[in-house]
Amino acid sequence: MNTHLHRLTPGEPADLAGRPTNGKAYHDDRKNAERRFHRLRKELIQWQRVLWAEGRQKLLIVLQAMDAGGKDGTSRALFQGVNPQGVNVTSFKVPSTRELAHDFLWRIHRDVPAAGMIGVFNRSQYEDVLVVRVHDLVPESVWRLRYRQINDFERLLSESGTRILKFYLHISKDEQRRRFQERIDQPDKNFKFSVDDLKKREEWSQYRAAYEEALTECSTEWAPWYIIPADQKWYRNLAIAEVVVATLEEMNPRFPTIDYDPQQVKID
Repeated sequence: MNTHLHRLTPGEPADLAGRPTNGKAYHDDRKNAERRFHRLRKELIQWQRVLWAEGRQKLLIVLQAMDAGGKDGTSRALFQGVNPQGVNVTSFKVPSTRELAHDFLWRIHRDVPAAGMIGVFNRSQYEDVLVVRVHDLVPESVWRLRYRQINDFERLLSESGTRILKFYLHISKDEQRRRFQERIDQPDKNFKFSVDDLKKREEWSQYRAAYEEALTECSTEWAPWYIIPADQKWYRNLAIAEVVVATLEEMNPRFPTIDYDPQQVKID
């Protein structure tokens, strides 16, 4: 698979309506895709082990989506079997009073990955140009400045040694309806459902417009967006794994070695 297949070119309009949500448009063999994904996950486990041991580089993975888009499922599938010491998943909920007393990036910066770590953001700094826009929580004069501020923040991270991958999990409105219904019908998924989900569904077009502008304004060479067709979980997982593993290969971490002659070391 071409790892740039779903990458949004900086300056290119996101145009979500014109992009497929159906992964079968790119891969129609589910069994083969799942086999490929499991091979990639084994590679990811090995690369993460070396990244952790090297303790120098950092990888940040940002997941954004409409409700029921699959952010949790992506994290579980991708990092199953990975050393939990080397991966930190942060879910950004409604900001606390303390967080609101600071600039909008304060709570984000606290959770960026340290050296040797992979950080996963389930929602992120982008909530502050999405939710606040749709619900008029701050004036447009405030949230519109945040595109530049986010780009500058991500450049800071990049120039400080953090590789950044941002994935928008692109689902259709029909698929969202199906997943919401599944959450209602299946008792073991009831906990995922909230009446607020239905209200947000009514705001689908407003969120779509907000996402399109955020993706367009904030896809950069140092922090690219990938728009991943996500109606099929098996394709979503494969497409993201391809990009993450290819990025780790480019980062090429190495096990540290001792810088002295082992023959001179005596262990009693």
